[in-house]
Amino acid sequence: MDITPQEVAETLSMVSQQNLDIRTITMGISLNGCADEDMARMCAKVYDHVTRTAEDLVKTAEDLEREYGIPIVNKRVSVTPVAQIAAGCADEDLSPIAHALDRAADTLGIDFLGGFSALVHKGMGCADRRLINSIPEALATTSRVCSSVNVASLRAGINMDAVLLMAQTIVEAARRTADTGCFGAAKLVVFSNMVEDSPFMAGAVHGGGEADAVINVGVSGPGVMASALEKLPADADMMAVAEMIKQTAFKITRAGELMSREAARRLGVEKGIVDLSLAPTPAVGDSVARILEIMGVGECGGPGTTCALALLNDAVKKGGVMASSSVGGLSGAFIPVSEDAGMIRAAQDGALTLEKLEAMTCVCSVGLDMIAVPGDTSVEAIAGIIADEMAIGVINNKTTAVRIIPAIGHGVGEVLEFGGLFGSAPVMPVNQFAGTVLAHRGGRFPAPMNSLKN
Repeated sequence: MDITPQEVAETLSMVSQQNLDIRTITMGISLNGCADEDMARMCAKVYDHVTRTAEDLVKTAEDLEREYGIPIVNKRVSVTPVAQIAAGCADEDLSPIAHALDRAADTLGIDFLGGFSALVHKGMGCADRRLINSIPEALATTSRVCSSVNVASLRAGINMDAVLLMAQTIVEAARRTADTGCFGAAKLVVFSNMVEDSPFMAGAVHGGGEADAVINVGVSGPGVMASALEKLPADADMMAVAEMIKQTAFKITRAGELMSREAARRLGVEKGIVDLSLAPTPAVGDSVARILEIMGVGECGGPGTTCALALLNDAVKKGGVMASSSVGGLSGAFIPVSEDAGMIRAAQDGALTLEKLEAMTCVCSVGLDMIAVPGDTSVEAIAGIIADEMAIGVINNKTTAVRIIPAIGHGVGEVLEFGGLFGSAPVMPVNQFAGTVLAHRGGRFPAPMNSLKN
């Protein structure tokens, strides 16, 4: 499908007036050829391969920005889950690989690099355990490396031993970075049904089913969507709202498709996917919460929020899927508390609670994202929050995730300041009745009936 001059002109108008941008161009890179039994040699291979493969990524993105007038906010890299290449070495501490990746990210001039990761949804190998144990050190001693661990899937169920281990790891990552707003925990995601091609951090990895190098693009556009919905009359019915969302999502996604095609062609790598996710920012007006309120919810988190979000998410997918030859990633509406000005306000007002956010994750993209909780929240409570979210993903056959930040030394009502796209996270109260038994039972939550699809 050709991209017309009229589409380009309309896109430029959205850029200049409604905060449209390409949130990220992410190059996925396979590290399969970098495995080595010697840690120093492996780190050298990783650094050399990543910097060689992505050496033109930033320049190409900047050229596209100038030529098409569409801002590209982030240039990123994702790599093969590091636990997979680390299986060939015997070192207990795998953080040197994270350091090599961090140096590569600095050399390339990218903002984040994802893939210090492991997949343990059915069992935990030696390399997986070593990687997870290395996460707090890796995240505390690097600035650009992100980590993710998949602990559940439709086919396998939930690895409850891994859930508890990840709760402990999150707390330790926060403690190790308490002097920088517990930022280590903000670079760590726990997944159910992790996807292989997401361009968004902190959960991006380069999956085993991908080509050696791939370009994936994540669009944005909450400001564009809000502006379009504001044009509807107050008495427009829900069908009209859905149609407007679909039409607008199509236009937003076409910009991502254009950039995806051009970046892949110029870099000489495979064109991957366009992720349809509406990714908010702390900028006023660039908010998913604001969209829900324009749709008619009094304040995000109030009654009706889950219904409005379900309609938004579904209509975004229906409109976006017609605009790209390859839609993938997470594709929906993100609801990160710290990164959305409307979500921050709603949390501070008491309209948005952790329980309501959990309900919203049943119908939107991903899950509990960038949520700060009191620093004295128990490991068992955090494990319970993770387990609840993983169960939503497993039972409903969707990707869900938890990126939770224990605010060490802070209590409810205080705020963690991250700056930039990460915004600020109001510390939200947590139900303290998790108990001490469930999180320590271990074993595996068995795969549900709907996994038997053959």
